[in-house]
Amino acid sequence: MRTSQSFGIHFTIRADKVRDGKAPVYACVTVNRKRCYIALKQLVEVKSWDNVKGTLKGSREEFKSINHYLHEVRMAIGTCYQQLSLKGRIVAPDAIKDAFLGTAEEVHTLSSLFEYHNETAASTLKWSTLKHYYVTQRYLVKFIQKQFKAADLYLDELDYKFIYDFETFLRNHKPIDHQKPMNNNGVMKHIIRVKKMVHLAIRLEWISKDPFANYKLKILKVNREHLSEKELATMESKVFEIDRIDMIRDLFVFCCYTGLTYVDVINLKHDNIVEASDGETWVRTCRQKTDIPVNTPLLPKAVAILKKYKGNPRAAITNTVFPVVSNQKVNAYLKEIASICGITKNITFHLARHTFATTVTLSNGVPIETVSKMLGHTKIATTQIYAKVLEKKISEDMAALRKRLG
Repeated sequence: MRTSQSFGIHFTIRADKVRDGKAPVYACVTVNRKRCYIALKQLVEVKSWDNVKGTLKGSREEFKSINHYLHEVRMAIGTCYQQLSLKGRIVAPDAIKDAFLGTAEEVHTLSSLFEYHNETAASTLKWSTLKHYYVTQRYLVKFIQKQFKAADLYLDELDYKFIYDFETFLRNHKPIDHQKPMNNNGVMKHIIRVKKMVHLAIRLEWISKDPFANYKLKILKVNREHLSEKELATMESKVFEIDRIDMIRDLFVFCCYTGLTYVDVINLKHDNIVEASDGETWVRTCRQKTDIPVNTPLLPKAVAILKKYKGNPRAAITNTVFPVVSNQKVNAYLKEIASICGITKNITFHLARHTFATTVTLSNGVPIETVSKMLGHTKIATTQIYAKVLEKKISEDMAALRKRLG
């Protein structure tokens, strides 16, 4: 509900509909300078009408009866306004009119749209994905409170300016839980979620116009970091005396040679490690994020790590291949590992997947179609973001060229 609103009721007649000296009476309802008219199905004498007071002049019983009716109408309309306000609804003149006439239909707001999506998507989206919609919703609430001094907005109030102003709000927002503001792509992720919600509303016929019709998303290409061959070798060969550090390094390196994500390797069961028809050891699992099957032959270094953790007592408790540790702790320990190894890159666990795609497979001539299948991508285009021409490849190609020319 908006915190400050102007509300007024005035009765008037339609001079353009005068018949035999009488005109119909209308109630004019005004909220924040927006107005609507309600036909009251009452005819009054034009010459006896006081347009300033909005009543009939004179002491005739007929006039008193009509003026009393207008007073009751004023009270009823005022009650409709108060009831809508108490419900926390955004009060618009048409909503008051519908409530007074008893023709009010369900009015959809931005919050009701998010609630509908979150309820219906709970069965299809993983919590790790769904939780981001709740974050976007919280940012929208803050924006609406600041920009409109309101708790919610009707869907038909959304327009291009709303989207553009929300983008500006996100770019200028200074978070209190972390130091850095959102980067461009972080802002765009929130806009994409709002866009998805709006398009859902269009399909549900809750809204007719698309506020995103003239809006263009501005996604910037990001350089996907990965470990070089030398950095990976350094991390592999480093001896750690602390068990927890040694285990996190092993988990990370295992994923550098398999392309598995943190959640998929933590959930890996012994049943997922199989001997295929070719006699080699494979990982057969499904990505938790997309439920896409992943089938990857294990390289010798990955097999060696598996043997190291065979019969691990901590892993036995959860019946998993590796001991279970939180993603937050994993990333914190990886920072420590990178510092010990002299690696200056900002290492997170997901960088292992990038390393598998770029350093381990693509740069060693594995076809992109094969890499895409092992990563569990549904489109080659997703895998192509890793298909960078590395210095190593340039050097090898030029060496081959020199040999031919020589």
